[in-house]
Amino acid sequence: METLQTVIGESDALNTALDHISNLAGIDRSILVTGERGTGKEIAANRLHFLSSRWQGPFIKLNCASLPETLLDSELFGYEPGAFTGARRSHQGRFERADEGTLFLDELGTMPLALQEKLLRVIEYGELERVGGSQTIKVDVRIVAATNADLPTMAAKGKFRWDLLDRLTFDVVNMPPLRTRDGDITLLAEHFAVRFAAESGWHHFPGFSPNAKGKLHRYHWPGNVRELRNVIERSLHRQGEDGEQIAELVINPWPDRPIEKSDTPTPETPSRNHLNSELPVDLRAALDQQEASWLEQALSQTAHNQKQAAALLGLSYDQIRGLMRKHGLRSRSLRS
Repeated sequence: METLQTVIGESDALNTALDHISNLAGIDRSILVTGERGTGKEIAANRLHFLSSRWQGPFIKLNCASLPETLLDSELFGYEPGAFTGARRSHQGRFERADEGTLFLDELGTMPLALQEKLLRVIEYGELERVGGSQTIKVDVRIVAATNADLPTMAAKGKFRWDLLDRLTFDVVNMPPLRTRDGDITLLAEHFAVRFAAESGWHHFPGFSPNAKGKLHRYHWPGNVRELRNVIERSLHRQGEDGEQIAELVINPWPDRPIEKSDTPTPETPSRNHLNSELPVDLRAALDQQEASWLEQALSQTAHNQKQAAALLGLSYDQIRGLMRKHGLRSRSLRS
């Protein structure tokens, strides 16, 4: 039985996201959760459901990228006998099963446009028809969707419906990447290690060596919490229970591809040489260009939520509004 999932961490970035979730849980509106892979978007959806008045209702999940369009259609909306080859009996879709509860749609950006239109109708009118059927079925479902895609940019290119994006974004929750959660890396690493040691029948977990701890914090974790868990469990398994501290983190499981990802600067943690260092240079123009680039990235990462983008950049709401005016940026891309 699905229950409220435990969240491990005490960083400011995580607490800000959790406070946002708690404030939105009691508002019966559709919510979009954004964030990189492995940041805990499903955990956010879980909390939005179990902290809401719908907590006794069903919490139904569906990964939109896991099924082709025809199967995704019948899985969402159900089907009637004879709707297609092999359909011998009526089948309730995820919407019907989520009635009076919450439907979590993961990887929403992969949903085909035709299904986006059907989804919009269910959100607007609370009704649907099964594939191959003609009877209108009423449902009472709260939608929580998740994506790591830039949906406003996709909408501007005609790859996602603006009207659906509007209906899904009563508000947007952005789950922070692990590299911004100071202190949480150690907490999570020790949690995963203790649990894996217990599952493996070890008498105790001896801890991490100084070298392993240093590597934990030098690496930038592009796969976030999911990657951290894999690395910790792999490292413990490789070393085995010998009573010694875990001496080495096995980050790269590919022996023939020695990639040290931590040496590669990411957009969120740029290197000191991110700007062109060749002189002479128009310093003011170069800084303006970089400022505009980071501003656009923050807006994209937060689905153009200005308050959240300001928090990512360490700015106030008034400051980010001023920068948007300075660089001629709108609160969202022009609609086609």
